[in-house]
Amino acid sequence: MKLYASHRAPNPRRVRWVMAEKGIEDVEIVEVDIMAGEHRTADYRARFGVPHVPGLELDDGTSLTESIAICRYLEALHPEPNLFGRDPKEQALIEMWMRRCEIYLANPMMLTVRFSHPALAALEAPQPQVAEYNRGGAEKFMKTLDRRLAEREFIADRFTIADIVAVVGLDFGRLIKYRPPAELENLARWMETCHARPAAKAGA
Repeated sequence: MKLYASHRAPNPRRVRWVMAEKGIEDVEIVEVDIMAGEHRTADYRARFGVPHVPGLELDDGTSLTESIAICRYLEALHPEPNLFGRDPKEQALIEMWMRRCEIYLANPMMLTVRFSHPALAALEAPQPQVAEYNRGGAEKFMKTLDRRLAEREFIADRFTIADIVAVVGLDFGRLIKYRPPAELENLARWMETCHARPAAKAGA
């Protein structure tokens, strides 16, 4: 298998983190220079259908995109350590929090960076108002997470894909030197715990 990824983008890091947690080492990493537009070439679009990273090319030629879909595929191939849930109830709980973290935190943080970082103007024109609006939405959800993390070590009770999605989204803010509000102490503790995991360095 080949994973087409970019160290500049957060979504490929989700996949690299999952691979590191599971000890997956038989996937070739192909670096895609998104600043040079390599993900928009005719060859890349023909392979994956869309100009998105990450993309996973299977040995039989099947191509997958969307980071969570790729992570689910890897989970099916390598069930341990489990990141998506062991039974229907836990699967639903993890899915719920993963979706919340993606929709209300990771995606807004990505948009905050994309529309405010000067270097990313090569991809999209800066829109400060869009960036500010999304940052406000992300910080609102950070408060929700801070309250939840007051009672548990990880978002869904144990370390799962929900934590990976959330912390990778927050880490992307470093490109604009963003830090979550200092008063969110439970969130800060959780981030430190996640960063301490050896797999956290994968794709960073």
